[in-house]
Amino acid sequence: MDEIEKGFEKIKEKIDQLADLQEKGKTLSEKVQSNDAKLLERMADSAKPVVKTIGLNLLMKGKQDTKGELYHPQYYPQKMIILGKTDPAPCRPDNPSMQVIDQFCVLSEEGEFFELMYSFDGFLTDSYLNPVTARQAIDLYGYDTMFMLYQALHDYLEGEEELISALEKVIGYVFARKN
Repeated sequence: MDEIEKGFEKIKEKIDQLADLQEKGKTLSEKVQSNDAKLLERMADSAKPVVKTIGLNLLMKGKQDTKGELYHPQYYPQKMIILGKTDPAPCRPDNPSMQVIDQFCVLSEEGEFFELMYSFDGFLTDSYLNPVTARQAIDLYGYDTMFMLYQALHDYLEGEEELISALEKVIGYVFARKN
């Protein structure tokens, strides 16, 4: 066998290896996508102490004066972090006559996902906290929810380097495949 044939055989081996890797990548991609909601749920469970530390008490309702300033504000008792925003729904599920002006995906300190929908009638800013599943959060708000939660975990979980490293690889893979 001459050098050209040996080189050709090596190229064929490399092509076969590449095809195997591409097939494995496709299988892994499908596996990650089919389990993305489970991953988000587990991330939310890991983020509970983070939300308690960095979360905000978000506005439940408040009155607005003529200058646009809020007075008599009321806040949700549990802390939350915002994971995403979407175009507002036409109306709130609890009251179809109320138009939604802002809509966010939030994670509570209990590790639960919600849609936070704000309405404004010219005087009162009011909200509705709509519980959603991890699957619904991804479907409605996209993978931004996963990325934002990863960022919170990355920035605030000390001593969990192995978990953060594994999440970084999965999140990087998910975002690379989505673009």
